[in-house]
Amino acid sequence: MNIKKLLIPLALLFPLAAQAQSISPAQIEQFKQLPKAQQEALARQYGVDINSITGSQRTNQRPEQVNVVEPVTSITDDERDRARAEKEEEDEQAEKNGGLKPYGYDLFAGNPSTFAPVTEIPIPSNYTLGPGDVLRIQMWGNQNQNLELPISRDGTISFPDSGPVTVAGLSFDEARQQIRKRISEQYIGVEASVTLGELRSMRVFVLGEARNPGSYSVSSLSTITNALYVSGGIKQNGSLRNVQHKRNGKLVGTLDVYDLLQKGDSSADNRLQPGDVIFIPPVGKRAGIEGEVYRPALYELKGDNTLADLVRMAGGLTSQAYPQRINIERTNQDFLRIIAEADYTAQQGRNARVQAGDRIRIPSISDITGQYVEIKGAATRAGKFAWMPGMRVSSLIRNLDADLLPVADKQYAAIVRTDPEDDTISVLNLRLRDAVRRPGSEHDLVLEERDRLFFFADAGKVDIEQANERASERALEERRANGRLATSDSINEEQGPESFTRDNLFAPIIQRLKAQAKPGSPQQTIRISGPVRYPGEYPMPATRSLADAVFVAGGLKDSASLYQAEVARYTTDDSGGGQTSILNVNLAEAMAGNADIDLQSRDTILIKSIPDFAKTRTIALEGEVRYPGEYTFRDGETLEDVLARAGGLTNNAFPRGAVFTREKLRQLEAQRLREAEERLQGDLLGVQLEGDSFGGQNAERVQEVQGLLEDVQNSRPLGRMVIDLAAVLDNENYQTIRLQDGDRLTVPTIPQAVSVFGEVQFPTSHLHQTGLTVDDYLERSGGPTRQADASRVYVVKADGSVTLPQRSRWFGGRSQQLEPGDTIIMPIDVDRLNQLELWTNVSQIVYQMALGAAAVGNL
Repeated sequence: MNIKKLLIPLALLFPLAAQAQSISPAQIEQFKQLPKAQQEALARQYGVDINSITGSQRTNQRPEQVNVVEPVTSITDDERDRARAEKEEEDEQAEKNGGLKPYGYDLFAGNPSTFAPVTEIPIPSNYTLGPGDVLRIQMWGNQNQNLELPISRDGTISFPDSGPVTVAGLSFDEARQQIRKRISEQYIGVEASVTLGELRSMRVFVLGEARNPGSYSVSSLSTITNALYVSGGIKQNGSLRNVQHKRNGKLVGTLDVYDLLQKGDSSADNRLQPGDVIFIPPVGKRAGIEGEVYRPALYELKGDNTLADLVRMAGGLTSQAYPQRINIERTNQDFLRIIAEADYTAQQGRNARVQAGDRIRIPSISDITGQYVEIKGAATRAGKFAWMPGMRVSSLIRNLDADLLPVADKQYAAIVRTDPEDDTISVLNLRLRDAVRRPGSEHDLVLEERDRLFFFADAGKVDIEQANERASERALEERRANGRLATSDSINEEQGPESFTRDNLFAPIIQRLKAQAKPGSPQQTIRISGPVRYPGEYPMPATRSLADAVFVAGGLKDSASLYQAEVARYTTDDSGGGQTSILNVNLAEAMAGNADIDLQSRDTILIKSIPDFAKTRTIALEGEVRYPGEYTFRDGETLEDVLARAGGLTNNAFPRGAVFTREKLRQLEAQRLREAEERLQGDLLGVQLEGDSFGGQNAERVQEVQGLLEDVQNSRPLGRMVIDLAAVLDNENYQTIRLQDGDRLTVPTIPQAVSVFGEVQFPTSHLHQTGLTVDDYLERSGGPTRQADASRVYVVKADGSVTLPQRSRWFGGRSQQLEPGDTIIMPIDVDRLNQLELWTNVSQIVYQMALGAAAVGNL
């Protein structure tokens, strides 16, 4: 009867819904009270989407996660400043504690952007139902229905055809059994499945030393840790080992976060109820542990803790720990820091009590101290290797090519041996190739414990290797430039072969030998110089022979003289005074082992060179020589002798214009030109500082000096020495020209021109005509310019000599006739530069320029 009364208004409901007219909430509530089957039948009859009326989703869809905490998409400036201040305070505290940070607080690092507990996990049978939870009931058999029944505020659900059922306060399992029983009693042939749909939210409090204490709405499935996460976690001054769960003012339980972090034990992570309080008290006593443990940090103590407990909390000892002497730094009764020790290998040490404020340091075991030998230097596999009695060099180095680097010196190696009695060192020289080729021979030395084998680089191979490395680097850069190799690729940064030279590897050994010297045990070093491959300071050879000292230095060079060597020895006389004596040694006999001399401390060996060994001196003959080329001359040979060897001059040779240059003269001229350039630059600065004191003509004079300075800078020193080549060849009384290394003779062809350079209108060369004078050639070049000094005209002859023409019609007369190859120089008027003392400078510079011009013009 009630159903019929309800269907009457609902019959009007669906046409209105179909016409998209408004439906009152009361009508929708009446529709929701109908069984699910009747709702679906009415919806199909009127063609209405049931979801558009009820607003609910289909029952077979997965429930959404409950998101009861608003997402934190951004933080305010105040929150950011507070977080920064907390971070600085934490870092400051960590610095006070020697870098140790409290353990466990990183679990809550960062602020969660949202808090949504997992709601699709199976509901535990002891889950307590309450207002806001939704029960889903699926019925099948004689009657099929899907019901969603929310628990109302009075703790009941409205079950169709049977009235309200009280379920609040019941466990989920109890409510499920009660609902199944009611359905089986009211419906014949109907079975039911009861599940939990949407969960209720509840409000809990997180107080005490939380980062963000306050009240939070959480899911009914939330636990203590969920509430801690949503509140931002625990501050570093809050306790992790005594998180209190309170309900109605009573303590329900405590959570030790250490159990969760270290054991994975969440049994104390209780599920929350509405109104529960999570209280975080201040942190308890702490002790720090550092060194060889897996989790060095500050740990909160709980009750009486032993050293073993603290080590266990820190993850245990590492394999590098030395447990026999553990340092414990603590505060005594007088408030002074003291250090105690504990032996962790003993039961008493493991049971040592840990007090608040203790700082425990687990030391490391020492490096390998025995039963090893070590390889250093240019070896393929450097490092420490196990030592066994009777081991020889050939036990470690079996193949020179495979066991040593390509740049290694395969002739010599050194063994540094440490005396276990007094820790002094000695050096044994090793003929490496003989030791490897003949295992067990006298050269294959027996190794002792803690011996160090040094393998050195060969200097010549190092240079080749460096060249190859530079070529590889250039190729690598080219590939990178072409985009064929990513810039992130790295180059091998291991030690280069230059690190394995004798100087680098022997330096600490020499220093150690000097440091351990004492009266009665002098410094065991020698020094060798001269034509050996690696001159320098070396340890004293154990044999004290000169031949072994030369072998250590890499052997003799081919320039070494075998006739004589010197050994400078420092000794003390009977009165205690020091003196140096020189011992002459026949090096050939010493290298053969026949010399009767033993080296002593601080001996200095001088290997003498063959005088002028492989020294060649050459002269270059160019131009009109019958057989030009570079000739090697003997000591005392003259220019005439070399020209005779070259077949003399050709028929087209112009010996009077020959240019003979010498390297030493060229260097001297270059130095003079540099000095003149510096003086001119100073003079130019003086002219510029004078301003317009010269009647407005200063700018022009500055330009003139600048032009002269540019000429000097562009000039090329020749190093020419004036000679009369014809007299050298024909006149026996002419001074003999002794040759020097680097001399050069250039013989030009017969010239036909006379050149005019300097301050003339058109500097050029003119065809030589018999009878023409200096003035004639000057007129043919347009005459002097306004800056010219015609009173100082001079002529550079073809042989490089300089003559001053006789005065003639312009300035007293110049009627001297010229010869082919001569050069006329018109100098600049330096007097126009107004009181500047430039004449010496300019005359020297122009003279050099004239020589260069003449040389170029005559070649």
